[in-house]
Amino acid sequence: MKLRTALAAALFGAVLAWGAVPTMASARDDHDVDPLVAAILDEVPGGVIVDATHAVWPALDMALSVPSVSDLTARSVGSCATGRFCAYNALSLAGASLSFGGCGVSTVPPSFTVRSVANARSAGYVQARNGATALKTVSAGNWANVSGTVNNLRCAA
Repeated sequence: MKLRTALAAALFGAVLAWGAVPTMASARDDHDVDPLVAAILDEVPGGVIVDATHAVWPALDMALSVPSVSDLTARSVGSCATGRFCAYNALSLAGASLSFGGCGVSTVPPSFTVRSVANARSAGYVQARNGATALKTVSAGNWANVSGTVNNLRCAA
């Protein structure tokens, strides 16, 4: 996951250096972009398509990764990169993931249904919340399945 994040950041930097930022028009023209990637790009401004199954929001320090068929067997409890917290759209850290690096309250896009959460930070906790109501609290180095509608994640030191 660290490698993917580093590659995404490098790609984004190269795109900025060339002065051509991918736009949503390119996502609409490219039928290979995963539908979840396209939907969340529509909902959250500032996203950049990395490839058909990945997008990043540099200003939000947020990344979306939708597993390809080959990725499905590679997913494990440790798939959330060190120092980040992650939301998954399937139980037991499976499916597509959103990862966040900045601590505070992070909004979950409406098209992304959270079913499990990981906290790969060395301290503190992450809450999967509906509004201000905590549905699940996950301490550092742990993960948990979540039930209910999660619309934000709150990270605390």
